[in-house]
Amino acid sequence: MTAIDAMLYREAKIRATNLIFIFWDVFFPLGYMLVFGVGVNAALGSPLITEGLDYNAFFLASVLGMASFGIASNTSWSFFLDRDNGIFFEMLTYPLSRSAYMLGKVLFTLLVSLAQTIITLALAAALFHVQMRWERMPVVFLAMIAGTAGWFFFYSIFALSTRRNDIFNTVTSILYFVFLFASNMFYPLEPLPKWFRGAALANPITWQIDCLRWGTIGLGSAHRVALESAGFLLFAIASFLYAAHCLRRQE
Repeated sequence: MTAIDAMLYREAKIRATNLIFIFWDVFFPLGYMLVFGVGVNAALGSPLITEGLDYNAFFLASVLGMASFGIASNTSWSFFLDRDNGIFFEMLTYPLSRSAYMLGKVLFTLLVSLAQTIITLALAAALFHVQMRWERMPVVFLAMIAGTAGWFFFYSIFALSTRRNDIFNTVTSILYFVFLFASNMFYPLEPLPKWFRGAALANPITWQIDCLRWGTIGLGSAHRVALESAGFLLFAIASFLYAAHCLRRQE
């Protein structure tokens, strides 16, 4: 068994022994679609944005982005726990490089994210009859892979830099609130105040969701999606480089 295989096996065992993690990673975002999406769709009616587009279709990309964000956050928390309880430093004595340690975690995170994506798309089509652009599904999966990896590296910075559990949870909770609500996840940006639109357009999760909306239902322009995708890749690369720096500093 290689070092990366061992890390994948370890992460799978951690998830398998904690059903709450599995529920939160895979099924909790679907609860938003079933409860929040259906409720808002019934209250607002259709169409919401343009002809033939209801809130369930608009919210599908949000569910995918929320899952990407949440799965990455949960895996980075295991990074914090490993370091907090000393397992991290013990594992450094094994024939396991730090790069393999991080790579194993991010690969497992991506596998969970892809599984969640397949389930969400299937349920959206079967239960809510969302008319998706199936020919653009490769874009959706690439956006989920890049998005989940980028958020994992971003949160790993805090997991590797924070010393106290309460501080880590406070920081991640604030970030969760700010990133999700200061974006186009729950509502279109056009009717909102200019200052809010500016903040949302500078939010990396808005860039990911725009790409997911273009890939799932064709909403948005290809030019804007290309620019935002490039911006998110720069954000993910910067997060990776700093997370790797934080990992190398661990003694």
